[in-house]
Amino acid sequence: MKSNTTPLNQTCLSLGARMVEFAGWQMPIQYTGLIHEHNSVRNHAGIFDISHMGVFALKGIDPKDSLQKLVPSDLHRIGPGEACYTVLLNENGGIIDDLIVYDIGIDNQNNQSLLIVINAGCTTEDLAWLKKNLNPKNIEISDAKKDGVLIALQGPEAANKLNKIIDKQVADIPRFGHREMQIQISKDDENYCSMFIARTGYTGEDGFEILIDKAGGIAIWNKLIKNGVTPCGLGARDTLRLEAAMPLYGNDINKTTTPLEAGLGWLVHMENPRDFIGKAALENQNREGIKKKLVGLKLEGKAIARKGYKIIYDNKVTGEITSGTWSPTLNQGIALAYLPIELSNIGTEIHVEIRKKLHKASVVRKPFYRRVS
Repeated sequence: MKSNTTPLNQTCLSLGARMVEFAGWQMPIQYTGLIHEHNSVRNHAGIFDISHMGVFALKGIDPKDSLQKLVPSDLHRIGPGEACYTVLLNENGGIIDDLIVYDIGIDNQNNQSLLIVINAGCTTEDLAWLKKNLNPKNIEISDAKKDGVLIALQGPEAANKLNKIIDKQVADIPRFGHREMQIQISKDDENYCSMFIARTGYTGEDGFEILIDKAGGIAIWNKLIKNGVTPCGLGARDTLRLEAAMPLYGNDINKTTTPLEAGLGWLVHMENPRDFIGKAALENQNREGIKKKLVGLKLEGKAIARKGYKIIYDNKVTGEITSGTWSPTLNQGIALAYLPIELSNIGTEIHVEIRKKLHKASVVRKPFYRRVS
């Protein structure tokens, strides 16, 4: 089956991108090298093509109330121009997907709009779940990305780099804030294009995610590269998000893991009187306590744990790695894994089986990395 390609595919290839198959898309895994790309985001600014992600608009009569039935977070805590991270749950409290919900506001026809960004590999299933559980008479679901471009510009210099190439200021957009603006890509071009920009990201750094049409996206990408921003692939995106202990759907969270087990209890607003799918299961977990917990691990020496590697405690298999890598920032092997609750305390020592040898590791506080501003 042929992979999908993003509008930036040829642009990425021209920069030397090495492509891989990811969630049905041909995506860059790296350009100049993972370590260089990772450090560029931590210290300066990097740019990612994330156009494979699903972006959908929910528009109509009270879409927030309708979507509220599917997520554990109180969506009424955000207003127009604000966003929140949350999860879709099944009846057992398992995570169908994680997503960001953006409140667009109310238009002249008194219709309210939300924008949601979901994982590429979950797009078909998520869309079916939304259509099944949202009232189709009141809520219109549409593809907000179409053939456009979704870009992530990340790093401590992100705002300065973007301000240099567009005629708008973005530094005052708050964390998880967003705007839609008309921008002029070139001073020689009288045409303006619409750009949706949000101060969100998946790297543990400051930055922005930008939704724009194909021509505008290619122009912004090329201008940022010319202004010293480093193109980055999925490899660096994974090491960056793992250092920040951000879960990857399909690895660290899935339909068999609940937000309480995954350390995402802060997303669950039980005090919200509104009901949601999976609420009863989470209330039961709260009463009885969770049996397993997603923990952070640091490995001794030069050992690198990978997904699926077994965890050994007291000569017994007690779990397995869900995500693991070598941390370029910490210069150490790090990993995420589910452990029985009795082994989840910080400081607990376990072993990871790597190529039939046992390597010592310890449970540590998450995240592994947090920027000190």
